[in-house]
Amino acid sequence: MRDASGMITVPGSRSFHDTVERVCAGVTSAGYHVFARVDHAGNAVEAGMDLPPTVLVLFGKPDVGTELMQDRRTAGVDLPSKILVWEDERGAVRMTYTSAQWLADRHGLGEAGTAAARTLGLVAERICEQAA
Repeated sequence: MRDASGMITVPGSRSFHDTVERVCAGVTSAGYHVFARVDHAGNAVEAGMDLPPTVLVLFGKPDVGTELMQDRRTAGVDLPSKILVWEDERGAVRMTYTSAQWLADRHGLGEAGTAAARTLGLVAERICEQAA
């Protein structure tokens, strides 16, 4: 599901934990590096608050990210790439990532940057499909 904000959300069919693990494995098998997993729900607990399971996976590949930033340095604000794995109010697992077109439009990317954004978008799409 795409929306006007440039986010694409994919439904998952596995457990939350399995989905996070499969996203990370998909990143690695695609030749990218997992830079970090941010456990937003765990951080909420530390703050004395409640949040359903929510993990942000940050990933990238220097040659792809550098192409984006060589085209438009401001693209660095959206790097590394991210996939948010989260549970909705009914307990269904979802994965959300940024669309390539939104990234290209947001930064006014030229041909090379748009091609790199498409690469990132396809990688995120494949990872989410495999993790679902």
